[in-house]
Amino acid sequence: MQIGLFFGSPTNIDRTIAQIRAARDAGFPSAWLAQIFNLDALTVLAVVGREVDGIELGTGVVPTYPRHPMALAGQALAVQAASGNRLALGIGLSHQVVVEGMWGYSFERPARHMSEYLSALLPLLRGEAVQVQGETLKAVGQVTAEGGVHAPPVLLAALAPAMLRLAGAVADGTVTWMTGPSTVAGHIVPSITAAATAAARKAPRVAVGLPVQVTDDPAAARAQAAVDFAVYGQLPSYRAMLDREGAAGPADVAIVGNAAAVTAQVRALAEAGATDLVASPFGDAAAVARTVDHLATLLGTV
Repeated sequence: MQIGLFFGSPTNIDRTIAQIRAARDAGFPSAWLAQIFNLDALTVLAVVGREVDGIELGTGVVPTYPRHPMALAGQALAVQAASGNRLALGIGLSHQVVVEGMWGYSFERPARHMSEYLSALLPLLRGEAVQVQGETLKAVGQVTAEGGVHAPPVLLAALAPAMLRLAGAVADGTVTWMTGPSTVAGHIVPSITAAATAAARKAPRVAVGLPVQVTDDPAAARAQAAVDFAVYGQLPSYRAMLDREGAAGPADVAIVGNAAAVTAQVRALAEAGATDLVASPFGDAAAVARTVDHLATLLGTV
C-alpha cells in the first residue's frame, strides 16, 4: 500500500508548493488536494506540476456538477501537460446540501448524472470526440492536447453500491473519505473489485482518505477530531459509512495513537485491501510534523 499526504483545500499557492515539495523530498509518492470553496485545486496542481517533479498529484475530489465534462477534461489535460502526466483525477458528486443549496442544480438522479458524466469525460480525456445526449447532460465535441499528454487515471468517489459498480466498471478506482477499515474490507473492496472483474478491467485502485495523528494522548486527539471533522458525521453519504463501521462519528475512524498504534492501524488498512492511504495529518504544527515524520518511516513497508 502506498501512503500519500492530503493537504486539504488550497488557499495559498506558495504554501502548497512548499508542502508538496517537502512531501516529495520526504519520499511520499503522492500529494492530494480537495476542491471545496477555496482556490481551484486543478489550477493549483498545474502550477505545482511546473515547480515540483517526482510526485503524483491527486484531487480528492473535484465535484462534477459545477464543471461540464468538456471543461473538466480541458482542465485535467492542462494539469497533465504542466506536470508531465502526473495527475490522478479524483471526481465526485459532492452532497445534496451543496449541489442544490449552494449551486442550484438538481440532485434528483445522482447515479444517472455520474454515469452520463463519465460517458463524456472518459473519452474526452483520451482526445476522442463525444456525442452524449443524456437525461442529465449534453456533451458534443472534443478536447485536444498536444505534446504527449495522456489521459489521467480517474478515481470516482464511491461509497454507495451503484457508485462502486460504476467506479469498478468504467473508472480506474475510487477515493474515499471517512471510511473505516472494516467497511473498506467488507464493502468497498469487494464491491468495486467485483464490478471491475465483470467488466474485464484491471484491479481498481482503492485510495482511502483518513485523518491521522501520532500522539501519546489518543483521547485528546480523538476529541479534537470529533470537533475538527464534525460535519462529516452529518453528511448522509459519510454517515452511512460510519454507521456501517459501527462508528459514532469521524473521531472513531481516525488513525490515532502512538507510533506503534498508528503503524498497526495503517497495516490493518492495507490488509483490508486499500491500495493507498491518503493521510490527512491533523492537530497543531508539532503533531502534524510528528505524524508526517512517522508516516515517512512506513513508506515501502506496508
